[in-house]
Amino acid sequence: MSDPRTPDVPPGLPADEQDRFFLGLAVEQARTGWDEGGVPIGAALVHDGRVLAVGRNRRVQMGSAIRHGETDCIERAGRLPASVYRRSVLYTTLSPCYMCAGTALLYEIPRIVVGENRSFAQAEELLRSHGVRLDVLDDPACVALMQRMLSERPELWREDIGEEA
Repeated sequence: MSDPRTPDVPPGLPADEQDRFFLGLAVEQARTGWDEGGVPIGAALVHDGRVLAVGRNRRVQMGSAIRHGETDCIERAGRLPASVYRRSVLYTTLSPCYMCAGTALLYEIPRIVVGENRSFAQAEELLRSHGVRLDVLDDPACVALMQRMLSERPELWREDIGEEA
């Protein structure tokens, strides 16, 4: 079910570089979302080195209440056996909110690689309390995207996380 336009992990790439590679796909999605006028958060779902799907926050673009980067990615992966989710890794440019964390918990995704959690870390303890392994890479590109979001579109960010001005 891998998207033919999305590259799988290059053979022989060390594990830490694999994480950077797949997070890079999520960053590309986040940049696309920003360019579309939306919230710059992207995600990639990976199973055994194969990209199942990528996605981005499309709340603005789709007029959606729930199309965050992680939920969009999982939706785009389509219907998969539970066993696939249970052996997959979710890469996301920003630490998940409760809704996205709940989706990961529902499908028992065991590991989430987070690009940055400086600007948002709402559901990390929830995920950890359910045994999800969180690896925060503190990626400079992810940090820069969120800093730009918070400075240029703060009202859109507040809307995205359900806060009033």
